[in-house]
Amino acid sequence: MRCPHCGTIEDKVVESRTLANGDAVRRRRECISCNYRFTSYEKIEEQQFMVVKKDLRREPFDRSKIEKGVVRALEKRPVSHMQIESLVNEIEDEAAILSGGTREIATPVVGDLVLKKLEKLDKVAYIRFASVYKHFNNLEEFVQEIKKVGID
Repeated sequence: MRCPHCGTIEDKVVESRTLANGDAVRRRRECISCNYRFTSYEKIEEQQFMVVKKDLRREPFDRSKIEKGVVRALEKRPVSHMQIESLVNEIEDEAAILSGGTREIATPVVGDLVLKKLEKLDKVAYIRFASVYKHFNNLEEFVQEIKKVGID
């Protein structure tokens, strides 16, 4: 690390501390040439997680979009905010795992993850989400989906 005082690159680390949530490290350094002390911060630089749309556009993964759809599907259902938060966390984690090293995931995969999680949590919310996500063309498709999840 280059000394901000004299410009040499020889220094030694005097003290290291992990910051609050472990996302960064603060280091106190001392220049070997001029004994000037300075602070540096290290943080992991993560590649942004991307979603590949149907038209092949890429946009950053937006957790709030998933949360908004899930909240809408669960409207007036007996599900707590903590359950919703946990469900969205699970979807985000699974999406990241499924993307592998590419850090990209297709929107249908994300939609299917949401459906899978909603089916386990609340079948009515599953049907609400599926009716929008699967673009039912007629009543028969809707009824078939209801029978598939076992709602009478």
